[in-house]
Amino acid sequence: MATKKTSTKAAAERPVIICTDKRGVFFGYVAGDTKGKDPIDLLRARMCVFWSTATKGVLGLASTGPADGSRVGAAVPKIELRGITCVIECEPAAVERWERGPWA
Repeated sequence: MATKKTSTKAAAERPVIICTDKRGVFFGYVAGDTKGKDPIDLLRARMCVFWSTATKGVLGLASTGPADGSRVGAAVPKIELRGITCVIECEPAAVERWERGPWA
């Protein structure tokens, strides 16, 4: 009898910023392709409720991360986001800053 081969390797997680139609701005990790997906599961998610002028907008959150003076909530293991308007890939420098937690 033939056996079905299954992959044990999980899909690589990508660090992203996700914006929603309710003006939510979230950082976290997604597994697999997000193109056209709604809802999206975001892993180790944080919500940015305010970013300082030094952050230079939502694209700055993905480029350099939240600057001092920004307000970011605590991480949760997983959140399902709906009403997706934008998924932005994060630069390594931004990921480091998100993980370091400059708002603490």
